[in-house]
Amino acid sequence: MSLRFDPAEGLIVVPTRIFGPTGDTIVRLALDTGATRTVVSWEVVVLVGYDPAVASGRVQMTTGSGVEFVPQVFLEKIEALGQERRDFPVLCHTLPPSATVDGVLGLDFFRGQGLVIDLRAGVVTVE
Repeated sequence: MSLRFDPAEGLIVVPTRIFGPTGDTIVRLALDTGATRTVVSWEVVVLVGYDPAVASGRVQMTTGSGVEFVPQVFLEKIEALGQERRDFPVLCHTLPPSATVDGVLGLDFFRGQGLVIDLRAGVVTVE
């Protein structure tokens, strides 16, 4: 599956569908090859039926402002770039109001796959 993007833009934004106990929604996640884990905004996770405040798992996450311990929830399903993962762990974090995305799609989503980012042609391909 391939996704076209504008190589002149700052982010590669991947439309991603997430599923939870109360429904599903499409979010905008930035493809981040520097992120080992996928992060979804707290608000979006609540929207599909999870309560990160009572999540039993907390994971250490390093951000630009320091180290934080954030909730981890397991999404029923996540779909992006023609790929599907079930019972997929994501970290929940509040994003700043200036954020233009709902989180980041990290390397954990692509493990075991071929990921090609062609910055000249403006195409991301997952094999």
